[in-house]
Amino acid sequence: MESIEETMERCFYGSATLGERGQVVIPSDARKDADIQPGDKLLVFRHPLHPHMLILAKVTEMQVLLQQLSNAVKEASARLADVAGQE
Repeated sequence: MESIEETMERCFYGSATLGERGQVVIPSDARKDADIQPGDKLLVFRHPLHPHMLILAKVTEMQVLLQQLSNAVKEASARLADVAGQE
């Protein structure tokens, strides 16, 4: 099993510098691994517990995640309804 240090090392892509116009270049290995292509739309989030950390997410991947969460909530609701009906 991979240690936390190995996982962190595998997920670290290097550094980037914020340009004068507020632009950041995402390292090529990170773009390749995340399948980020020119023209892709990215969402930018502030980490809820660490206000100086940002998270990038492809819009298309966020849509998939939200659909999966919606399906999980529907499934959980149906299971709860079944359990309540059996009581």
